Amino acid sequence: MKNQYDIIIIGGGAAGFFTAINILENKPNLNVAILERGKDVLTKVKVSGGGRCNVTHAEFIPNELNKNYPRGEKELLGPFHTFMTGDTIEWFEKRGVPLKIEEDGRMFPVSDSSQTIIDCFLNETKRLGISLLTNTSVKNIEKESDNWLLETSKGTYKSKKIVLASGSNPKIWKILEHLGHAIISPVPSLFTFNIKDPRIEGLSGVSLKASVSVFNDNNKKIFLNDGPLLVTHWGLSGPAVLKLSAWGARELHELNYQFYIKVNWLHDKEIDLAFKNIQSFSQELAKKTIIKNAQFDLPKRLWQSLVKASNISESLKWADVTKKQMQDLASQLTESKFHVNGKSTFKEEFVTAGGVDLKEINFKNFNSKLYPDLYFAGEVLNIDAITGGFNFQNAWTGGYIVAKSV
Repeated sequence: MKNQYDIIIIGGGAAGFFTAINILENKPNLNVAILERGKDVLTKVKVSGGGRCNVTHAEFIPNELNKNYPRGEKELLGPFHTFMTGDTIEWFEKRGVPLKIEEDGRMFPVSDSSQTIIDCFLNETKRLGISLLTNTSVKNIEKESDNWLLETSKGTYKSKKIVLASGSNPKIWKILEHLGHAIISPVPSLFTFNIKDPRIEGLSGVSLKASVSVFNDNNKKIFLNDGPLLVTHWGLSGPAVLKLSAWGARELHELNYQFYIKVNWLHDKEIDLAFKNIQSFSQELAKKTIIKNAQFDLPKRLWQSLVKASNISESLKWADVTKKQMQDLASQLTESKFHVNGKSTFKEEFVTAGGVDLKEINFKNFNSKLYPDLYFAGEVLNIDAITGGFNFQNAWTGGYIVAKSV
């Protein structure tokens, strides 16, 4: 039967391809197919990292690497001892794709093009004789004695084993629920904060290291994070915000994306110290105009905006600043309060928190505790990471272990 395979992998993304290639490297005689619902494969790989593909992150200690996963931290510790960053680098280098480390730890192909990764996967797929079935969406999956039956838009396929590498696909999650698996309902992760506020209007593109705290309706601090912060046309973004959105994915969803944040533009300098510094400026820079002389290494446009927000006129000199104005400025610099009204997600790099309940997975093999010949890799599971190459590392690790196990 031409529709009969040893292993069918559902999902033509990073995890699906990595699994398929590693399976055939271990057992070249197996008949393996990748089923992809769309007309193109590896679409997320293409757009990731601004089209450069953020392959992994330069963190080489399993106990540190797993701390970048708001969901999956505990479960990935063992798997990372089997296959992690160093193995990923070696895997790609063996196939002619050297990687490089950037200052922030993110790793990209030396070519700076995601097409290099895509070409590597497609060449390996061709070399190993993996069947690639595009425009084939799965409608139902059933177990029939020793086989799995896959009903698809292109007919029925049979397979001894199935690997689900379908990412955040609600239809597949529905099918899995029908098979008895529990699905943690998906909510967005990795999103930017929509903020309309005169203090950041017209500052799009301003970037600096800052710390950001999230507060709920009861004025209780629920999350704090620091790192590069970017002002955009619609609010705030950058790693500091994206990390908060990942760790707070569920809580922020429950708040309906309506909450307050406080930004410390001076990163780790508290209000008292900022006030003392401002007092000394009033003496040292007495004759200078406050608004024209940015302090604390702040970008000029941001400094001017925060000075105006502290009720300091454009002509006021440091010598004439009042104690109240100094306090207001210290407060704007270290605890600017903003109301967040909704979120924006990057459609192409969309990441969700949610998926197959991790309690139902055996992480030695990444297979189902309900059906030992059903395997999972990547985001179909309730695993997600902060930005920086960690979601791909989860795909590589899961795919590698599945390939060893099947």
